[in-house]
Amino acid sequence: MGISYTPKSKARDNRYLVSVKEYTQYHRDGYLVVRGLLSKEDTGLLYDLAERTRLGGINTKGNESSYQPEDPESKDPLSGEFIHQTRVHMVSRLDKTAEWGLLHPRILDVTEALVGPDVYALQSMMFLNPPGRGGQGWHQDSYYIKTHPDTMVGAWIALEEVDEENGCLWVVPGSNHEPIYPPEGNNGGGNVHAVDAFKDLRSVENVSHLDDEVNTLSKVVSNYPPPIPVPMQPGDVLFFHSHLFHRSYPNRTQDRFRRAYVCHYCNARSWVPWDHDGYEGESGNYRQILARGRTQLPYAEPAFGTEIYLSEAEDESDSVRMMGMDDGMMMPVVQKKE
Repeated sequence: MGISYTPKSKARDNRYLVSVKEYTQYHRDGYLVVRGLLSKEDTGLLYDLAERTRLGGINTKGNESSYQPEDPESKDPLSGEFIHQTRVHMVSRLDKTAEWGLLHPRILDVTEALVGPDVYALQSMMFLNPPGRGGQGWHQDSYYIKTHPDTMVGAWIALEEVDEENGCLWVVPGSNHEPIYPPEGNNGGGNVHAVDAFKDLRSVENVSHLDDEVNTLSKVVSNYPPPIPVPMQPGDVLFFHSHLFHRSYPNRTQDRFRRAYVCHYCNARSWVPWDHDGYEGESGNYRQILARGRTQLPYAEPAFGTEIYLSEAEDESDSVRMMGMDDGMMMPVVQKKE
């Protein structure tokens, strides 16, 4: 008889329990804001991390300078933002606090409920967005990060007050039900979906460009009601589906930053042919941290020793299986752990 797997979450005094209403909203609308998910103290630790990042206290692999000249010929709409260090990728591989933030138990509590029970931690990004900088045009996150099955979710952690003035996120509710629109030259599928799986899935150009006249994904966005802003307070966390249309605008204040820590996760049973820092072989699974549950696939452990909870056989609860009866009916049968 095969081995049954019924995962069981670990009880904690401050565990966040997701409601059915929250679960339904996330899968219906493509996003969920959990207000005050992180405590003031924990948010403060991540804010301090943002400041250390901004002031050069974290080695960002040769990109320490904030004053490198931009390439006017670059076709990458985000190249200037990386040059000016408005965002830094994979700080969780460089700093203990950043890894702790990526694996924060209350973030994982929600992620476990939305896309788990088995969870990979894929990516971390520190956004700084000083006055006059930042912003990213319409895009879908799975356009950039591939998981098969496609189970990715983002967690956008506000480290200070975020509003329309300093560049909050804008979302299109319900657009998570759209396919991933592939890059130019991939009409019909490709990228995330099987090649030629669709008859009318058209490719898009200049995804993430701030100018809607240039970014052709904006034409699909225009089929929906007007997008809505998502203002947030420090410690609020926005969870959003990897197919959701979303964007931000440059910080138009003169005296405020927009610091945010953004992490991505997926179900740990997904094949991940991606890693920000590159990988060898057919997939980058072996570089992704197993943050909750179990998996039959390769995985990494926290480099800085951050505590995580992984399911063990003795932690699992009794399972229920459907068994065929002599009369052809199916009946639920509880299989006790031995």
